[in-house]
Amino acid sequence: MSTAVGRSAGESWRVLRLPLLVTGVVVLAAVFVMIATTATTSGPFSPDSTEPSGARALATLLKNHGVDVTGTELLDDAVDPVGRGDRKTLLIGPNGSLDRYDWQRIADAGWSHIVLVRPGTRALEVLAPGVHDSTSFLSSESREPDCDLPAAVKAGTVTVGGSTYSAPPGAQACYGDGINHTVIRLETAGRIVDVVGTSRSFTNEQLADDGNAALALNLIGTHADLTWYLPQFESGGVDNGDEDGPPLVPPEVRYVAWALAFAVLVVALWRGRRLGPVVPERLPVIVHAAETTEGRARLYRRSRARDRAASALRESALGKLHKAHGIPRKADPSAVVATVAARTGRDPAMLYELLYGLPPVDDSALMYLSHELDVLTQEVRHP
Repeated sequence: MSTAVGRSAGESWRVLRLPLLVTGVVVLAAVFVMIATTATTSGPFSPDSTEPSGARALATLLKNHGVDVTGTELLDDAVDPVGRGDRKTLLIGPNGSLDRYDWQRIADAGWSHIVLVRPGTRALEVLAPGVHDSTSFLSSESREPDCDLPAAVKAGTVTVGGSTYSAPPGAQACYGDGINHTVIRLETAGRIVDVVGTSRSFTNEQLADDGNAALALNLIGTHADLTWYLPQFESGGVDNGDEDGPPLVPPEVRYVAWALAFAVLVVALWRGRRLGPVVPERLPVIVHAAETTEGRARLYRRSRARDRAASALRESALGKLHKAHGIPRKADPSAVVATVAARTGRDPAMLYELLYGLPPVDDSALMYLSHELDVLTQEVRHP
């Protein structure tokens, strides 16, 4: 007759229901946080951020001048404008990363005006052909426009600095060192593209300096509708190079994967094996004390450990003497010898050699030591 040793379905459910509940709660919390953070943009150069590096002041300024500002971190809002895209402005903030396919989708969306803030190489190749990153930086200071761009002429002196770009023929280049510039406007593919090398001029910290606010208002507020897009991550997961095609891994999948990985880590830390208190367990057989003593004695004899055997014998005898005379366990050897000598009448020097002397040199000496210690303890018990 066979006996099942595995868990039943009910036992398995009772064991797993709490870990599954914790995992579900963690995943739901992570999804809720992602939804909450997606609903409103935050962080550097965000239209909702009141931090020094945010751009809440600029968004409020634009709204006060009749511009409807919509902040988003979703690529779909940048590639599929609601209504007529040729009457709207798309502002693409710094940071994040998109592949070439995504930049091409933005280019094909039909925006009439695109503002690129500190763009990278991919964005420039697709949206601003001929504009190149010069890899040089300008120190942040007040500069004259030195161009005929109406937005720059109206703003006048502006505090700019940061990344600079080289402009192609026919483009309007402003605020630079004569070779490279921080603001470039060009018309390409039937739209106007503005390249801005720094976002600090338009942040809450520096918007009120010089003509920064006027430049931002005249440069960005050209249409009644403004989509403020802050790129996050590559939607394709890998760089497709020049190949066009749909993204291989949507960003939502990576969010869920990170949430599941975090949930697994929490459960592993919670359910991981830890060393707890010692649990007493009944032995399969009873081992008598005499057998243990004899077994240890055989081990001492086999290894010729007379010193260890003598130390064990003397420690046992001293324990009995301390108990019989009420001597503290940490008492000085001279005090122990004096007390035992007074009780037994033995010579203190011989007692000291017996209790604290050198280890025996052979088995006969060990047997003699054992016999003398036994006699001494008997004298203390039965004087």
